[in-house]
Formats: sequence, structure tokens, C-alpha cells
Amino acid sequence: MVHRGRKGERRSFAETDYAALLDAAHQQLDGPIVLIWDNLNTHTSHAMRALIATRDWLHVIRLPPYAPELNPTEHVWSHLKRSLGNLLVHGIDHLAATVKTRLKRIQYRPELIDAFFTHTGLDLEPQPP
Repeated sequence: MVHRGRKGERRSFAETDYAALLDAAHQQLDGPIVLIWDNLNTHTSHAMRALIATRDWLHVIRLPPYAPELNPTEHVWSHLKRSLGNLLVHGIDHLAATVKTRLKRIQYRPELIDAFFTHTGLDLEPQPP
């Protein structure tokens, strides 16, 4: 999804977008998913809590209210932004394509992804209830 600044255009994912993404990931991975989430209002809404409750394959870990150092996504964006520092782009479409390509490269570097998680110091093994 690319936000182009058009009047009335949504700037972020809605609950339905997250539901579709999680369902597609579950279908593709064919296994349980552990989701580490911050406290964005869309992540904590009544609709999202109801959605999570209906998916027994989804385990959600919530981060404290403000803890960017515990959020591996912050490390991904930091890594990505460093690679974009002196980049010259020819419009939003070029920038979006470049970001997607670089995120795709990260996807195929499991050691880098592991490092983003390791840097948080969090234990990723689900704890028994």
C-alpha cells in the first residue's frame, strides 16, 4: 500500500487489512504465527481483539506502551533507512519500488532477521499458559 497524500485516502492499514495479511501469512506458512505488536490503536482495537480471539494459530505478544528498543521492526527500519541515506529517486513510485526491493533482500537474509530479534533481548519462545 502506498500513501499518495490524496484527500480522503487512508494512511495506514485498517483492521481488515491486518486480518487479510495475517490470514494470508498463515495460509502460506501453514503453521502457527507469533506476532509481536506495539500499541498502535488499530492493533489494540475491539475489532482486532475479536479477530485475534478467533484465530487459535495466532499468538500475540504486546510490547509495553513505548519501547522502540524492544521492537525488532525499529531495527529493520533503521537498517533500511541507512541504506537510503544518499539515494536519489525519481518520484514516489521509484522510492516505493526501492524500499520493497531492499525489504525483499532482508527477507532472504535470516541471519540479519535473527540479529534484529537478538538485539531486542526478548525471548521468542512462547511461554506455556
